[in-house]
Amino acid sequence: MAAIIAGNTVSAQVTPSPLPSLKSISVPEPDNLGDFVKDKVAAIKLGKTLFWDMQVGSDGVTACASCHFHAGADNRSKNQIAPGLLRINPDGTENPDAVFNVGGLPNYQLKPEDFPFHSNDVSSSQGIFNSKFVDVTPGNAQDQVTNEPDPVFNVGGVNVRRVEPRNTPTVINSAFNFRNFWDGRAQNIFNGVNPFGLRDPNAAIAKAENPNKLEFVKVSLKNASLASQAVGPPLSSFESSADGRTFQEIGDKFGRIDKRSLSAGKGKKLPRKLAKKLLPLRPLGKQVVHPQDSVLGADSRSPKPGLKDKTYGQLIQDAFKPEWWKSNRLIQVDAEGRRTFVKKPDRSLETNEYTLMEYNFSLFFGLAVQLYESTLIANDTPFDRFLEGNTNALTSEQQLGKQLFEGKAFCIACHVGSELTAASASNVAKEGRIKRAPFPPNSPEDTGFFNIGVRPTTDDPSLGGNDAFGNPLSEARLAQLGKFQLLLGENPPTFNPPLNSTEPVFADGTFKAPGLRNVELTAPYFHNGGNATLEQVIDFYNRGGDLGLLPPLGLSPEEKQQLVAFLKGLTDERVRYEKAPFDHPQLFVPNGHPSGSSTSVINDGTGKATDSLLEIPAVGKNGGSGTPNFLS
Repeated sequence: MAAIIAGNTVSAQVTPSPLPSLKSISVPEPDNLGDFVKDKVAAIKLGKTLFWDMQVGSDGVTACASCHFHAGADNRSKNQIAPGLLRINPDGTENPDAVFNVGGLPNYQLKPEDFPFHSNDVSSSQGIFNSKFVDVTPGNAQDQVTNEPDPVFNVGGVNVRRVEPRNTPTVINSAFNFRNFWDGRAQNIFNGVNPFGLRDPNAAIAKAENPNKLEFVKVSLKNASLASQAVGPPLSSFESSADGRTFQEIGDKFGRIDKRSLSAGKGKKLPRKLAKKLLPLRPLGKQVVHPQDSVLGADSRSPKPGLKDKTYGQLIQDAFKPEWWKSNRLIQVDAEGRRTFVKKPDRSLETNEYTLMEYNFSLFFGLAVQLYESTLIANDTPFDRFLEGNTNALTSEQQLGKQLFEGKAFCIACHVGSELTAASASNVAKEGRIKRAPFPPNSPEDTGFFNIGVRPTTDDPSLGGNDAFGNPLSEARLAQLGKFQLLLGENPPTFNPPLNSTEPVFADGTFKAPGLRNVELTAPYFHNGGNATLEQVIDFYNRGGDLGLLPPLGLSPEEKQQLVAFLKGLTDERVRYEKAPFDHPQLFVPNGHPSGSSTSVINDGTGKATDSLLEIPAVGKNGGSGTPNFLS
C-alpha cells in the first residue's frame, strides 16, 4: 500500500511487522554527555526546577511549563488565538495577516462550535506582553522592561498577551524526535548556545582549563534536539522573553528577534542575563513543591514555596563538571559584543560582566531540561501492553481500530514504529535524514515531515522556511546547496539519480509528524490547532484533507468510531492523573484577561491588560485528579 501525499511519498505494509512496546525503545542521548554532566540525577533535578519555575520568564510569571502543563501540552482556551502571522506571498516574502477571523479580537473565549477552523487563524498558547528588555535586577524575578504598543495583540489599545503562531505540541515522548519544533529548527546537534546546532558558525561557550585560565570552545552534542529546543523559548519575544533580552555573540550588533522563526535573529543571543537574574533567587520561589514530588520532594518547603537550601548555583555545581562553571576569571562583553577575560574585581559585578557559570547558562539550561524531559516517557498504554502480549489490553473495538490504523486508514504511513512517528531518531537512522520518493518525480524530502493539506503552504511554509542565518530548514535543500556536511556535520546521502540543484524538493508546508500517545488528552490538533476533537481529525482524513492532498478513505461511521477508540488506547493513565514521572510543582498560568465587555479589557495602569491566573496545584508522585481536557 502506498500513496503520494502532497509530494511526500509514504508507504506501509497492509500486514505490518510486529512492533515492540515503547518500553523496549531506548531514549536517545548524546554519547559525550559525560564530558559535561557529572551527575545525571542532579541534572534531572535542575531540569525539572528550571522547566516549572515561573521566575524564568521576563514577567516573572511565564515558565516553560506554562504551555506544557496538561499532558505535556496546553488546555487553555481563552486568549489562545493568533491570526495568520506566518503567512507569506507566493514569492516567499512575508505577508502577515493580523485579522482575527475566530472571535474577531484577542482575548476571545473559544467555543466548541468554533471548530474546525476554516481560516488561517491558529489556536495556540499565550506567552508574554510585547515589551522591550532593559536589564535584569539580580535576585528579582521580573526583568526591567518597557512596554511597547502591540499592533496585533491589543483590545481597545490595551495590550494583551501575545499568542504563539503554531499550536503547542506535547513535550511527553518528544525525547524520541530526531529534530524538534513543528518546522524541525531545533537541531539534533546541540551547540550549547541556541537551537541551531552547526548552522550557527559562531556559537561558543567558555571552558576553564584551570580556575585561572579560560578559553572559548565549540561543543557538539548529538541526539540533543530537546536541548536545542529548550533554549529557544527564553530567546523568544512571544513565549517568555522581552524582546532583546539576551546578549549577543562576538562581533555582532544586537540582532532582532525573528518573528517567523520565533528565535534569536542574527545576533545569536545568549540567556546570560537570565542566569544573572536566577542564580540569586530561591528555585521555584513562587511555587509550592509537593513533599512527595518524585524528583524534588526531599527539597520541598511545603507549605512554603520554593526549594530549601539549594540555590540554582548549587544545583548547577551538583550536576555539571567544574570546568564549565568554576573559574576565577570573568567574561566581559562590551556594547559591540567583544568578549574579554578579566580578573574578578573586588566589587559587585556590572551586568555586562559574567561569571563562567552565568556565561555558560544556556549549556546548563538546555542539557538539564533535556534530561528532565527524557524522563517524561509515556510507555504504559493499553497499546503497549497489547504489544507485550496481553491480548485483552485493547478492547475488540480498539483492535479493529488498530487494523484500520495499519491498513485502510493509512495512519501508519506517517505514524510508524513503536514511537508512532516517522520523525523519530530511530526511523531517521533507518531511512536516512533525506530520501528520494520511490515514485515519479522521485523528488528528495526530509524524513518525517509531511504536508497533509491542513492549510495552504503560503499560510505557513514551516520546513520550507529558513533558519536565522538564511539557510533552508530543509535538509534536502541543504544537500542541493552543497551545505549538508558543513551545517549538519555528516556527509549527505548518495542518490541514484544524483541530486541536482534545480529539482523540486518537497518541503514547503511540511510539518514534523507528531507521536500519538496521549493524543486523547492533547487537543486542539494539528500545527494550527484547528480541530478540537478526535472525531474532527478522523473526518479530516476521511475526506482527504481540506486541500485534496490526501486520498479519501471511505470510512464508515462505525469504522471512524473504531479508529477513535484505538487512539484512546494510546493514553498512559499516569499522564492523565499526573502520577510520577508526570507529577509537578504548583503553577500559576495566565488564562486570558478579565474584561468589561467582549470588546474591552481592564488596563493595569501600564498599558497592559490585567491577568487572570489559573492555579495548577502541586501534585506528588501518587498523582491527583488531573486537569480537564481542552474545552471540557
